[in-house]
Amino acid sequence: MNGDSVSETVGKGLHIERRFTKPGKNPLEEVTYERRSSAITEPDGSIVFELKDLEVPSTWSQLATDIIASKYMRKAGVPKTGHETSVRQVVFRIAHTIRVVGEQLEYFSTQEDADAFENELSYMLVNQVGAFNSPVWFNCGLYQQYGIKGSGGNYAWDFDKNNIEMVNDSYSRPQCSACFIQSVDDDLMSI
Repeated sequence: MNGDSVSETVGKGLHIERRFTKPGKNPLEEVTYERRSSAITEPDGSIVFELKDLEVPSTWSQLATDIIASKYMRKAGVPKTGHETSVRQVVFRIAHTIRVVGEQLEYFSTQEDADAFENELSYMLVNQVGAFNSPVWFNCGLYQQYGIKGSGGNYAWDFDKNNIEMVNDSYSRPQCSACFIQSVDDDLMSI
């Protein structure tokens, strides 16, 4: 696709081309899942962390299972189950939340582009084509999907005031970045 055809077919917002998914198909339903347990142990065999009966893609390694179970699945405050029990829940929490915020900020050209974005992102996460850094897995979507608020102290851009403002809770506008550039001087050594 050349630049001319993009500008002719796309209005305001992003056009998302599907690479991995098809319209009308939920990529989280296209994966074969299995039930597993996860246990993290000390060298002496004592259990540090254990989660049983979690749903993971059958293609995932046990290490990937242990990492998502011990680090990234929400352990409290999830309606009905108390905690996340499936990779499907975690991926939906993240991809759907980013999609909804993108729609609110008018990032997508059409509803189909928003659908494509969520589906493509879901596919990439559940099939381990790509992954976010830890704060996205920890924080993104907890408020939007589960109503979890957390304590305050975060700052976020206020679109109405056109300014940075303190927010009342941790998860309605969560921190989704781990690395921050404090300053860069105009020389190669500071980079």
